[in-house]
Amino acid sequence: MLSLLRRPLLFVPRSGRTMSGVSLRVSPGRCLYDEPLQLQVRGLSPGQDVSLRTALTDEAGELFTSVALYRADSGGELELSRSPALEGGSYTGVEPEGPLWSLEPQTPLRRLLKKDVRSPFQLRFSLHQAHCPPGALLAAAAQDRSFMGEGVTREPVREGRVRGSLFLPPGPGPFPGIIEVSGTGGGLLEYKASLLASRGFATLALAYYNYEDLPKKMKEFRLEYFEEAVNYMLQHPQVKGPGIGLFGHSKGGDLVLSMASFLKGITATAVVNGSVANSVADLHYKDNTLLPIGYDVNKVKYPQPGVCDIRDVFYNPLEEANRKSLIPVGKADCKFLFIVGEDDRNWKSDFHAQTACQLLEAEGKEKPEVVYYPKAGHYIEPPYFPLCQISMHVLVGFPVVWGGEPKAHALAQVDSWQRIQAFFHKHLNQKHVLESKL
Repeated sequence: MLSLLRRPLLFVPRSGRTMSGVSLRVSPGRCLYDEPLQLQVRGLSPGQDVSLRTALTDEAGELFTSVALYRADSGGELELSRSPALEGGSYTGVEPEGPLWSLEPQTPLRRLLKKDVRSPFQLRFSLHQAHCPPGALLAAAAQDRSFMGEGVTREPVREGRVRGSLFLPPGPGPFPGIIEVSGTGGGLLEYKASLLASRGFATLALAYYNYEDLPKKMKEFRLEYFEEAVNYMLQHPQVKGPGIGLFGHSKGGDLVLSMASFLKGITATAVVNGSVANSVADLHYKDNTLLPIGYDVNKVKYPQPGVCDIRDVFYNPLEEANRKSLIPVGKADCKFLFIVGEDDRNWKSDFHAQTACQLLEAEGKEKPEVVYYPKAGHYIEPPYFPLCQISMHVLVGFPVVWGGEPKAHALAQVDSWQRIQAFFHKHLNQKHVLESKL
């Protein structure tokens, strides 16, 4: 199987047929990354064993691959929506998007990221005779998966201190507005914001360190910077008021919780595997300071040599000694959605979501929507991104496990992405709400 993962292949754009008469069709030829995959094979012999290889090369030249083993039906056909993959490959059973979510890097500790959303990822598919070892190439095809829908625009934002990119849907607007805040990787990641804009939201991908003239390291956070970003969105002529949404993952999760707790103009906040305690560095807002939650390095576990599991290292922010790190979520006056991977190994996301619920209910606020996903890990991405189980942690300085099992994690990504969009449509887009009631 490794020989098939590593061998160079001849790829035919969109759909292909070889001298064997076998055709491999992938449709559509170009789509958004979060759209389902349709793959069909015709012209095989009844019951013929074949191997389907999928490959993607990221912007740094890293190769991600998957291989699945199939057997043609009595008509010599395969269709991923109904044909089961057999034991021995990257996935088994009927998995139409299995070739995508089961991709694995050829170099250890790599995570698939999209840094330039103006160009697509190209998926390359090839069909080979037999299983183990795989034989000759029968057919090949390719598909471009983009991150900006037709008519979506990208505007670099350098307004006052605010740095980021604003993505606007096609059409006259105004549109429901969202600020998207990523985790501790730094710089500016835009792929979630551009996909949300492709689904009808004016979305600001907000940088907060290690980008242009912003601080290079996370020494402290000033919530006034984030307040400036909120005001930028509220005043933008293409953003529908009266409030906006916040969307954060990991460290971005506790940042958007702090924004919702202290700032005005927030209508809805979605948190993916976030913390109810401030993390990494002091957070200041006017006369208020939240300290970073402490940790106990003696609680680091080592599931394999040189790889850390840090889930249990952070102190409990509800204990008196740590309450200066607790975000006062009960002060927030907006709707909340918490997405929780129950196998998140970065921290106890389930505990943090439950604590946020308790803080809100203690203040007489509405209980948030919390969705738990068994066997899902920390990096819950848009649909069909492959699971990152281990990679280097920018703060820890060592590889860490992120948790999750590939199939369960993939299902969580599809379901949560739809829930996040529905949540923002419900609370930010009044026209959508009225139409849903008719």
